[in-house]
Amino acid sequence: MNVNHTPDKTDWKNKIINRIERRNRAQCYCYQDLINSHNRLFDQATALKSENIQLSIQLEKLRQEGLLAIKSDGTNDNVRTVTSEQLLALEQKLLAQQEELTEIHKKRGENVQMIIDLSNAVTEKDKLLSIKEEALKESMSVIASLNAEIKMHQANHKQLESLNQVLKDEHQALQLAFTHLEEKLRKAQDENMELVDRLKRYKFKDAEKLNEENENFIRKRNAKMQKELEDAAKDMKGLSPDSLNFKDCGAPAFSLNAIPTKPYLHFDAHDGEVNAVKWSPVDRLIATGGADRKVKLWDVSKGCVESKGLLVGSNAGVMSVDFDSTGTLVIASSNDLASRVWTVNDLRLRHTLTGHCAKVLAAKFLGEPSKVVTGSHDRTLKIWDLRSRACIETKFAGSSCNDLVTMDSAGTVIFSGHFDKKIRMWDTRTDMKPKEIEVQGKVTSLDLSRDYKYLLCCVRDDTLRLIDLRTNQILQTFCAEGFKVGCDWARAVFNVDATYVSVGSADGTVFIWDVTTAKVEGLLKNEHTSPITAVSWHPFTNHLVSVDRAKRSVVWSDV
Repeated sequence: MNVNHTPDKTDWKNKIINRIERRNRAQCYCYQDLINSHNRLFDQATALKSENIQLSIQLEKLRQEGLLAIKSDGTNDNVRTVTSEQLLALEQKLLAQQEELTEIHKKRGENVQMIIDLSNAVTEKDKLLSIKEEALKESMSVIASLNAEIKMHQANHKQLESLNQVLKDEHQALQLAFTHLEEKLRKAQDENMELVDRLKRYKFKDAEKLNEENENFIRKRNAKMQKELEDAAKDMKGLSPDSLNFKDCGAPAFSLNAIPTKPYLHFDAHDGEVNAVKWSPVDRLIATGGADRKVKLWDVSKGCVESKGLLVGSNAGVMSVDFDSTGTLVIASSNDLASRVWTVNDLRLRHTLTGHCAKVLAAKFLGEPSKVVTGSHDRTLKIWDLRSRACIETKFAGSSCNDLVTMDSAGTVIFSGHFDKKIRMWDTRTDMKPKEIEVQGKVTSLDLSRDYKYLLCCVRDDTLRLIDLRTNQILQTFCAEGFKVGCDWARAVFNVDATYVSVGSADGTVFIWDVTTAKVEGLLKNEHTSPITAVSWHPFTNHLVSVDRAKRSVVWSDV
C-alpha cells in the first residue's frame, strides 16, 4: 500500500479552511444583519447628536434674537409672540430629539450587550476549535504512525510469503523423500514378513519343547501337592500358616480377625526405594517394584524369603504392581511413560503399553486379564486391549491420577484418585461425565472392599477416608497422633474381610485402624527406619507386607 504524503497535507489544510468557513457561517454571518442594524443606529445617533447640537445652537440664537427684539421695542407684541412660538416649537422639537436620542442609546446598550454575549460565544467556539485542532493534530500523528506500521506489516508479509515459498519447496522435497522411504518400508515389510514366517516356525518348535517341559513340571508339582495334602491330613494339629499352600487350599487355618503384631520376615527387596508391593491372589508370592527399574517376585511360603524371579524391561522407576485374578500375569507402571505386563511362570515380558506423555503412576487389570487400565500424571486414564496391544479408550480426567481401582469382575466401573482432591467414578459402558467425590485433600491411593461396598482412600492431609459407595458419602475418617503420609503415592489397604485398614507412616510405623470404631488397633514399629511407601494385606490371611524408601521389606504376622 503506497502512501502519498502531499495530498494528505493539502487535504487537512482544506479541511481546516472548510471548518473555519462553516464556523463563520454559523457564528458570524447569521449576526451580520444585527451588526449592520447596530451600525445604522450608531450612525443615526451620531447624526441626531450633531443635529441636536445644531438645534441647540439655533435655539440659543433664537433666544438671543428674541431677547434683543423685546429690548428694542417693548410695544411690539406681534414680534414677541412669534418669537415665543418659535421658541416653544424648537423646545418641543428638542425634547422629541432628546427622547429619540435616549431610545437610541437604550437600543445601543442592548446591542452592545448582545455583541458582548456573541463575543463570548465566539471565544468559546474558538477554544473548542483549538481543542479540535489539537485532536486533529494528534489524529494526524496517529495516522502517520499507523501508516508506518502498515509499511512494516507489508514488509513482514513479503518476508512471510518468501518464507512460505521456501517451506513449500522443502515440503515437496520431503514428500519426495517420504515416497522413497515408503518404498523402502514396503520392501522392509516384505522382508519382515518372510522373517516372521521363519520365526513362527522356530517358535513352533520351541513351543513343543516348552509344552514338554510344562507337562513334566505339572506332573512333578501335582506329585508334590499330593504329598503335602497327605502330610496335612495326617497331622492337622501341626499345621502352621507357614506350611499352607494357598493356591490349593482356599481357607486358612487361623483366625482372619487377628491383626499382625510382630515381624515375621524382613529382607532388602531392591537396591533403592521400594515404591510398590502386592500379594499374589493365589500363592504366598510377593511382587515388589522399586526405583532400580525392576519388579521382583518373592516366595515366603517356606518361612523364609526366596527370590522367584526378576522382571526387567522398565527404563525408569516402577510406581505400582498388580496381579491379575488368576495370579499368572503381573503388570507394573513406570516413570518412563509406559506400563508392562509379564507372565509369572516364565518371567517373560509380554506387553509394553506406551501412549501416555507423563509418568504412569497406576496400572490395574480391568476385569478380565486381557484388559488393562492405566492412570498417569498427564491427567488421563487409558484402557488397553492386550489382544490387540492397543489403547481402545482414553478418559480425560483433568487432574493427575495417583491411583485407581476397578469395581467389579467385568471391569465396567473404574475409580480414580486425583491430585485435585477428587475421586472420579467412570462407567466404561458410556461416555457420560464421571461422578465426583470431594475428599478435601490430594488422593494418594485407593482400595476396594471385597463386597465392593466400601472405598478406602489415603489423603495427603494425613488421614484415611472410608466411603460408602451406595451413597457416595464419607463414613469414617481415620487419623492418629504421629501418623503422617510419607509420599504422594503412599498406599493404604483393607484386610481380608474389610474389618481393618492399614497404611504406613513417614516415621516408619504401620498403623492399623478398626473400621467400625475408627480406633487405632495396632502399631507395627521398629523395623522400618524411613517412610513407608506401601502396604499389602494377603487376600486369605492376616499377613501384612510393608515396604519403605530405604529398600527394606517386612512381612508381619500374629504368630
